[in-house]
Amino acid sequence: MENRLIKETGLDKLFTIANYLFAGILLLLVLYPLVYVLSASFSSPESLMGGRVWLFPVDIGLAGYKAVFEYKGVWIGYSNSLFYTVAGTVINVVMTIAAAYPLSRKDFYGGRTIMLIFAFTMIFSGGLIPNYLLVKELGLLNTRWALLIPNAMSIFNVVVMMSFFRSNIPAELLESAKMDGCSNFRFLLSIVLPLSGAVIAVITLFYAVGHWNSFFDALLYLSDKNKFPLQIYLREILLLNTTSDITLNVDEESKNFYLSELLKYSLIILSSLPMIVLYPFVQKYFVKGVMVGSLKG
Repeated sequence: MENRLIKETGLDKLFTIANYLFAGILLLLVLYPLVYVLSASFSSPESLMGGRVWLFPVDIGLAGYKAVFEYKGVWIGYSNSLFYTVAGTVINVVMTIAAAYPLSRKDFYGGRTIMLIFAFTMIFSGGLIPNYLLVKELGLLNTRWALLIPNAMSIFNVVVMMSFFRSNIPAELLESAKMDGCSNFRFLLSIVLPLSGAVIAVITLFYAVGHWNSFFDALLYLSDKNKFPLQIYLREILLLNTTSDITLNVDEESKNFYLSELLKYSLIILSSLPMIVLYPFVQKYFVKGVMVGSLKG
């Protein structure tokens, strides 16, 4: 049978044009703020304050980035955020796999009860004050562990990974491995994890972004500035105008106002850079991971 091209009607063409227009408008709405922030970060403070920056940089300069790099708190925050992100993500992924794999096994005794307990914590929480008291009683207050241990595992991510294991790791594969003398732990490391690269990459990205953007826990549990993540320093600079360590050639009476406007865009670019660099490495897995459970066969 010869393949025949389906002729589009007038309504079909109109629908296609409308889709392209709608997608184009959405693209502009998302792309313009990103381009504006990038352009503003490379513009001079005078052009930025004068409202002359619309799309492209005006009076290109690096004054904003120079001021950021001269502020020692940014470097302390960067190193701390990198530590919290790397260490926290490793703990999160290990704990999530350790919880999700047993719960995905049908022969795991008490798995349904444990899953109900996990699901209960997604609906009900002890609240802010009990959590703070718990962290204090555990001796984690004003330590780096306060940002790592309380959020060691996300129940939502456990459910996602458990669903992936159930739908993509057949029970017959485990039976075959056991016949060859493979232990459960060896099966997990040698077979399950290599077959689960997509979902692990997506979960890793979710955890990493969460740790990098987190600031509320640090605001609650930390008082030592040497342990503050980058987001706390950004908050101090942008909201509280505590930028006495930075100097620019501006009038003293408008110094804080100039700094807050100038640094805002440079800090947004610098704080977003690690996640922008990380995303391309997991992009090919991301599409596969977000489709977990949607297709079979």
